[in-house]
Amino acid sequence: MTTVTEPHEAEAQETVVEGQETLVDVPLAALRGSLEAVLMVADQPLDAVSLATAVGHPVADVVSELQLLAEEYAEQGRGFELRNVAGGWRYYTREEYAAVVEAFVLEGQQARLTQAALETLAVVAYKQPVSRARVSAIRGVNVDGVMRTLLTRGLVEEAGEDQSTGAHLYRTSNYFLERIGVESIDELPELAPYLPDLADMEDQLEGLATHPHPETPEPGPSTEPDGGTEPT
Repeated sequence: MTTVTEPHEAEAQETVVEGQETLVDVPLAALRGSLEAVLMVADQPLDAVSLATAVGHPVADVVSELQLLAEEYAEQGRGFELRNVAGGWRYYTREEYAAVVEAFVLEGQQARLTQAALETLAVVAYKQPVSRARVSAIRGVNVDGVMRTLLTRGLVEEAGEDQSTGAHLYRTSNYFLERIGVESIDELPELAPYLPDLADMEDQLEGLATHPHPETPEPGPSTEPDGGTEPT
């Protein structure tokens, strides 16, 4: 029995030619639409070979189409542009619309941090790198929601894992340093001047041991009442 291969099926098959690129076994779609779709979801610049592999077209055709797209976007005055930067292609917002984009991005960043968030941020700043569990232990409450807020605001970032426990570690970011106006965490103020005298602390601890506070909560994790922000 003779098998007839339809043209579109042949195009979808993997093409391997010595000395040329290898194309992925995907249905061949319109080159322009395929490139735009892939670039739309890319979180980093993609080189021509990676794009050709993704869309199943030769590299030369991909490069030519990318250049045409970039020229057409510029001629049409779109709010975005296609640029070849750092060896790869990616969409970028056009410079003249920077103010609009900035206003949109910062709209969700205007809420003030709550006292709980500030306290959590202080613990991270002075104990970094520190795990989320360690921060919770120091503050005596579950800080998951507040930590998510600090991560979203760019004030805190991941700093690897604890080798003994495998827990994620966190540290303050460069943005945090910019916001408080210092160049490194070494410039953070000392905590000692803001702590009570040792004698006062001993008196307070002794008093608590002798007369427990009636509102002292039962041991166990609790949760911050909010995500760490409050309306302006």
